Amino acid sequence: MTLSGKNIGFAVTGSFCTISEAIIELERLAFLGVEVYPILSTAVATTNTRFGRADDFRRRIEMVTGKDCIDTITDAEPIGPKKMLDLIVVAPCTGNTLSKIANGITDTPVTMAVKASLRNQKPVVLAIATNDGLGANGKNIGTLLNTKNVFFVPFGQDDPEKKNNSLIARFGLIVPTIELALEGKQIQPVLV
Repeated sequence: MTLSGKNIGFAVTGSFCTISEAIIELERLAFLGVEVYPILSTAVATTNTRFGRADDFRRRIEMVTGKDCIDTITDAEPIGPKKMLDLIVVAPCTGNTLSKIANGITDTPVTMAVKASLRNQKPVVLAIATNDGLGANGKNIGTLLNTKNVFFVPFGQDDPEKKNNSLIARFGLIVPTIELALEGKQIQPVLV
């Protein structure tokens, strides 16, 4: 399947140590001819960390996409009524965002965009990065694995010795996950 010409939302949440890896995949989508609509969580839009400055992430994303980042709930709200997206990917998807999606909480630009996509019966692709995926967030992963139009980028433990509950997506599999999700299929295996 060609992705050229597809309208894809790319939502970035605050797993700061994986944002650069996610942005590489955003760049790959743009290179493939995707119309990428960037969406930032409030944390990503405003927080400077040892992994990067908020303004630097924003500038890089806006330069690649040619679009201003959607970073407020108000700016994300039209995604649904205007049917702007063919699919949305959340990468990285933190445990916090994951739990909000699983429980229908809409209090960030990212969760508003996901809600809009699900309302329009469009695929939602989650590339998780959470320190409690095999802990408190395990139930939310289970819920979303069984939710219509939600698809996961394959994920596994990133450091079973030091962080035994931590799960992280294989970001390099975002594009093939999107291609299958647009056909209504979950890429396999999910657990790697």
